[in-house]
Amino acid sequence: MSHVKQTVYSFCAIPLIISGIAISTQAQSDEFATIKLTPSQNDFGGVGLIQMPTGRMAPEGEFNVNATFNEDYYHGALSLQLFPWLETTIRYTQVPDVLYSDDPSFSGDTYYTDKGIDVKLRLLEESYWIPETSIGLRDIGGTGLFDSEFIAMTKAFGPFDATIGIGWGYIGNSGNLIDTDKTSSVDCNRSTGYKGTGGSIDFERWFKGCSAIFAGIEYQTPWDPLRLKVEYDGNDYQSDFPAVRTGVLLEQDSPINFGVLYKAGNWGDFKLSYERGNTWTLGFSLATNFNTLKSNWRDTPKPVIEDKPDTADRKVDLPELNKQLAFDAGYKGAKIYIKNDQVTVVATQTKYRDRKHAHDQAGRILANQFPEAKTFNIIEEAGHLPTTETRIDAKQFKAAVKYDYIDADIKDSITVVEPNMPTEKADWQTEDQWNFGFAPKLAQSFGGSENFYMYNFGLNGSASRWLTEHIEVGGSMYINILDNYDQFKYKTPPDGTDLKRVRTLVRQYVSDAPVRVDNLQLTWLDKVSENIYAQAYVGYLEMMFGGVGGEVLYRPLDSEWAFGVDANYVKQRDPDDIFGFFDEEINFDPDSNRYFRAQTGTFTGHASVYYQPKWFDDVSLRVSYGQFLAEDRGVSVELAKQFNSGVIVGAFASKTNLSAEEFGEGSFTKGFYISIPFDAIFPKPVSNRGSLAWQPLTRDGGQKLSRKFELYGGTDARSPWLNKPSTVK
Repeated sequence: MSHVKQTVYSFCAIPLIISGIAISTQAQSDEFATIKLTPSQNDFGGVGLIQMPTGRMAPEGEFNVNATFNEDYYHGALSLQLFPWLETTIRYTQVPDVLYSDDPSFSGDTYYTDKGIDVKLRLLEESYWIPETSIGLRDIGGTGLFDSEFIAMTKAFGPFDATIGIGWGYIGNSGNLIDTDKTSSVDCNRSTGYKGTGGSIDFERWFKGCSAIFAGIEYQTPWDPLRLKVEYDGNDYQSDFPAVRTGVLLEQDSPINFGVLYKAGNWGDFKLSYERGNTWTLGFSLATNFNTLKSNWRDTPKPVIEDKPDTADRKVDLPELNKQLAFDAGYKGAKIYIKNDQVTVVATQTKYRDRKHAHDQAGRILANQFPEAKTFNIIEEAGHLPTTETRIDAKQFKAAVKYDYIDADIKDSITVVEPNMPTEKADWQTEDQWNFGFAPKLAQSFGGSENFYMYNFGLNGSASRWLTEHIEVGGSMYINILDNYDQFKYKTPPDGTDLKRVRTLVRQYVSDAPVRVDNLQLTWLDKVSENIYAQAYVGYLEMMFGGVGGEVLYRPLDSEWAFGVDANYVKQRDPDDIFGFFDEEINFDPDSNRYFRAQTGTFTGHASVYYQPKWFDDVSLRVSYGQFLAEDRGVSVELAKQFNSGVIVGAFASKTNLSAEEFGEGSFTKGFYISIPFDAIFPKPVSNRGSLAWQPLTRDGGQKLSRKFELYGGTDARSPWLNKPSTVK
């Protein structure tokens, strides 16, 4: 198998919209109950008993890191309650009795590793008479180790939670309800394999084969941290992967499983279970909630607006004002214009995601410096692109700050309009200088052949300078510090695919160069009309490609919709030459003793539609059509949900004109990501984000060019998504 699973920490975000209908009734509560039983994770990840699921859902936004270990399986899972009615889980499983491959020179003693994705949808909420009812799919689109479907119903009876359900596939393999030719096939003639090259969803076998009843009870003891679980298992383990692969059966001495869970706090729990009448399983879960994540800031104190006599002739210390705007209000690189009774500040906001705080700080600073001014204008820029203009009525602002009227709010004094850039010379202008930055960078992969976890850690340094108002030169360099890629043997996919290796050569770039230039480019950016932004660029555009390109974006102020087009001509960089490119399409790799094709020049680009619905304002959608790096054409979709704290979780997929066989393992490109605003976890306000992106496989089809600037993200202030204010109370 060709597994290249890439996870990268970066400072960018890719903008899931899932809709559904939940039948809801008012849940009844027991007013005499002293301890409430909260949902807990099962062995596979996701809310459940021990091996079996339940009908319960976790609170919206709950994120669990779950791991369980026994002599047959090591499970590691990430589970997220995406909506109140939708639970999602990503899981890796290692099988300690089975090696990754039969070739020790290739994979050594690495255990076989499987990945899986689960979803569970709530159909009914619990009421006095109705149990909480959910339907779920386990291990969809994977290799079939645990694929199953189920319907589960759960009802609370005081400190007890009782569950009964029906399972098909892995969960229903005992066939205690319907035995579909169990005597002739351990898997009830329902194949546990996968079709094609894997990664596709096998709809045709859903709810097929044997089915079984499963049931269980969870009991919250009078001691708050302790709960007990017992379940009747719907699986008989005859078709489990170790048994099929090695012929060594997983014996089941009893279908009754017992478990105990110790809840250490809101942050996690520990669990121990006795399963199949012969197997001990140990596990733990770590948890947080993206809907309630909040840091207690230690922010700059807000200045008090002073009552001063007429100071119209007083000379303002503009350099000091510039410092105050930068460090207290977050408006850096300011240009200040003073004209009659209004003051205009043109700057970039770098501190506050919620602009209300920035406007409050800036308004107080300007009110103290210019007590006779009637209007304060703040024009926000991003990369010298004006995005919004905030007009503050000085008199109304002062009244709101001093609470001169009931329900005073500084919003009453603020109007956001299309920016109108001053044409006269600024009274103060921050001189453009070289900007430098350093940040740690971690590239990692899971489930590989040589080692389950491989990593590459180093330091990324960047520098840039604006040569003119619209032209920037900049670059970034990576210095490797620590990695275990010396174990890496796999170079190119040995699966017969003939695509140009535009992404599956990624490890050569990551591991073979202790120092590399990731980016070195010249960029022009401008706002060419009221709602249209544009950029053009040339140079080494990313780690693997260089070339020339441009982008145009139409984005009206405060609009749900935006439209953009990017077009690029690129060549693939040679990982063995820091500034070189591949000159020949056919190249020989001495490590794998195989030839591969490189991209020696192609056009790539996409037309994109962006949608942020106001009627469902915690979701965002992007759809693009165009040509990808391997010269395949098709559609990519990016969907995201934002929680109250500002944490964004989403998914992306690309489907092109490549068949599953041409694409190779995985069938099409797909992945997930989490984007976390630093101000939700740091003690001081900051507008930056950190992102964790995960792809189960990195292949060559459906791959886009990485670009330093993306106009949609850069103009976020026009309809905030990345900088949408937190609503955590």
